[in-house]
This record gives sequence, structure tokens and C-alpha cells, in this order.
Amino acid sequence: MLLTYLDQRPNTMTATNPNARWLFPGRRAGQPMTPHTLELRLRHLGFPTQRGRTAAIRHLVLQAPAPVISRMLGYHDDTTAQLAAEAGGTWRHYAPGDHTR
Repeated sequence: MLLTYLDQRPNTMTATNPNARWLFPGRRAGQPMTPHTLELRLRHLGFPTQRGRTAAIRHLVLQAPAPVISRMLGYHDDTTAQLAAEAGGTWRHYAPGDHTR
């Protein structure tokens, strides 16, 4: 499915994007598709975007503290903290700061 998509990518036949290196090229030269546009396109193709996004965030909060993930992705701290608790994350016991002393 992905290989078929690569041969038929949109926005690569214009003068500004003839050699687009992005898997999902945007309308502006050298820029990827915006997250909102990508979400709409995936939803139109039948992909369940909400479940995939939640699963990805649950995976991330197991690797880093929830507040770091929330600020990085623009989510509220409570949202990522709840997802971390549901995923069994142990970062809530993490004491930030300099531990070299």
C-alpha cells in the first residue's frame, strides 16, 4: 500500500515540488504536509487516527516523563499524565534536577 502511494503522491508534479523528499509533501516547496491535512487525508482513506495517536502517545510516555511529552506535542499535562498512568508508566516517581551531586 505504501509503495503504491509513493508512485502516486500528490503535490509532486508542480514546479515547486518536482523532487519532493517528503513522504507526504505539502503545497509549499520543501515543506511537509501539515498535521491537520494529513489527519484529514488519513481519515478519508479509512484509517482510525484517534486510536493510533493515543497508542503513539502511550508509547512515548513510557520512554519519557509525561510533562516533557505534553509540552513537546502541545497536549495538556493532565492528558499525558493520565495516559502514562493507563500505560503503566513509572515516570511519576522521577525527580527532575541535577543528580550528579
